[in-house]
Amino acid sequence: MQHDEVIIIGSGLGGLVCGAILSRNGYRVRIYEKNRQPGGCLQTFSREKVIFDSGVHYIGGLAPGENLYKVFSYAGIQDKLRLRRMDTDGFDHIHFKEEEKVYHIAQGRENFINILLKDFPGERKALTAYCDMISEVCSKFPLYNLRTGDYEEKRSVLQLNAADFLRSITGNDRLQQVLAGNNLLYAGVKEKTPFYVHALVLNSYMNSSWKCVDGGSQIAKWLCRRITENGGEVIRHTGVRSIQGNGDRVDHIVLENGQKVYGDHFISNLHPAQTTAMTESDLLRTAYRNRMQQLENSPGAFVLNVAMKPGTFPYLNYNYYHHAGDDAWAGINYSPEQWPGTYAIYVSASSRSETYADSLSIMTYMRYEEMAPWQHTFNTTSREASRGEDYEAFKTEKAERLLDSVEKQFPGFRNCVQAYCVATPLSYRDYIGTGDGSMYGVQKDSNDPLRTMVSARTKLSNLYLTGQNLNLHGILGVSISSVITSAELLGMEFLVDEINQSILK
Repeated sequence: MQHDEVIIIGSGLGGLVCGAILSRNGYRVRIYEKNRQPGGCLQTFSREKVIFDSGVHYIGGLAPGENLYKVFSYAGIQDKLRLRRMDTDGFDHIHFKEEEKVYHIAQGRENFINILLKDFPGERKALTAYCDMISEVCSKFPLYNLRTGDYEEKRSVLQLNAADFLRSITGNDRLQQVLAGNNLLYAGVKEKTPFYVHALVLNSYMNSSWKCVDGGSQIAKWLCRRITENGGEVIRHTGVRSIQGNGDRVDHIVLENGQKVYGDHFISNLHPAQTTAMTESDLLRTAYRNRMQQLENSPGAFVLNVAMKPGTFPYLNYNYYHHAGDDAWAGINYSPEQWPGTYAIYVSASSRSETYADSLSIMTYMRYEEMAPWQHTFNTTSREASRGEDYEAFKTEKAERLLDSVEKQFPGFRNCVQAYCVATPLSYRDYIGTGDGSMYGVQKDSNDPLRTMVSARTKLSNLYLTGQNLNLHGILGVSISSVITSAELLGMEFLVDEINQSILK
């Protein structure tokens, strides 16, 4: 039986997982990617002979039987990945101000509670309530647990605010801040971030946390290989200019070279705002287009990628989150004078050494408005162009300021630095394609949860969305969103059953 043809726009993780799932089930898949390297935030690059990740700093849920393990197994890549499990007694270290004290977030429920009890001996009740609520909230998201269910299950928890919940379980302000201490993972906003976002993200890491050895691009590499083995194609250096509707369907897409490409089904891995902007159809009413254009995005990131002198800086089998003040939520609202208010250090896992770090990334917030003088520029490896000397000076000034901040917590750090390069919101905008270089796409809001929920379906019957803007960002969130999108073609019960059965075979 000859299956339908599926055209996928963009080879980010969402597009690739959809491609792997659908091609495994007989669909003819063609993916169009504007960049030289597929993978979106899975892309890696090399400087000073060391590998840097552009987005994959660590992954949760990859132990046997866990949700991402099942999806990656079904996609045919889990047994190919080179992974290193992070420190079970503290995969995340949380630090405030100039204090010597560092708090550890541990893997495993009992371990998590017991490790924090050392610092907060009277807070067993609060820590138990926290773990119970994380379990309860996660249980209400059917696909997160790879089972079928409906939207009503999760409705009751969508408006629970993360900061409010943490305040409700303990009067100990420092414990509240420690539990929110890694909110750079989801660009947490005290007044907005729903607890379900915190819970879904943290739960997977608390179950099991992993680094990709020698970079996250291996995920993209193996997904591309599976797609081609299943008869699909990943076509690089080929951007899509427009999506052309005809009646209630997409008729074809137009590539940047003017070529028309026809298919039966179309999946866009781009931001919904970009997808609607490039879709020409009378069915996409102005109200729908405006809603997509007006979705508020999370802020961008300033990432300092540092190559370390060999044998000088220890490999840290954990991530380090620093806050300049007592409030773990404050860093996102930085003023230019007080920047950086927070940062995270992610040390890359290398096959060359488990003792010393080859490279690491230091990440903090940066708003797109700071990019205003250079917003008209565009620069990628396939379309290289200078943004000018003033941009280079801006990057250097910020990089040096961030290094000064790290040096305070890690004296001698600067002496270990061989070289560094910088990514700003413009880098992410140009490579990943979000209009404003947003880190995690659409900002979820506990005050108005339905407005920030984007469906995989569109007004056109054969055009679907996938990627980080649908349900949840991150490797796990995007992979689950890909299951949702793929299920539009395959049927949810069939696909969920297939994924669960596949690891039993």
